[in-house]
Amino acid sequence: MLGFSACEQTYLPKPKAYNRIDLPESAYQVLPDTFPYQFFYSQYAELSRDTFPKSGRYYINLFYPDYDAVIQITYKDLKNPDNNVEELLTEAFDLTMKHNPKAYSIRESIIAMRNNQVASIAELAGEVPSQFQFFTTDSTTHFFRGALYFNTANKNDSLRPIIEFIKKDAIEMLNTLEWKY
Repeated sequence: MLGFSACEQTYLPKPKAYNRIDLPESAYQVLPDTFPYQFFYSQYAELSRDTFPKSGRYYINLFYPDYDAVIQITYKDLKNPDNNVEELLTEAFDLTMKHNPKAYSIRESIIAMRNNQVASIAELAGEVPSQFQFFTTDSTTHFFRGALYFNTANKNDSLRPIIEFIKKDAIEMLNTLEWKY
């Protein structure tokens, strides 16, 4: 009698792995002196002008190459008659609310900044394109808005440590924001 014996292999799926995220100590540098505003931004971010065709003169991007993330900054001069503060405020809230279908929650708050100004921030949870947005204005001359975006397929819960790291940088930016004229 002849018997065949085969190696039996049992397939077991590998456990899900999580990216190791090593975050550096926060370090900041001052924005170049060519804008109507000044602030400190992360040394880990690369500063560039926003090249989108409808971008304003003082629109910039703070790109974090290690995380494929960007804070998009828009600025409007309220002395320009085309820029109405009420319309800009409505637009800022509308842009945040566009994420409502995918957001589990949107937590809005007003923060008092070290520079004696206030800012409105929105923290969005869920699989939304922008997890953190903010704006501030002096209501007569300047309107400043920012939004954080990632260019990745990672789920936002996996990105949470990076979101918190960049959110801290954005708060530092707001706390050091000064209008120049």
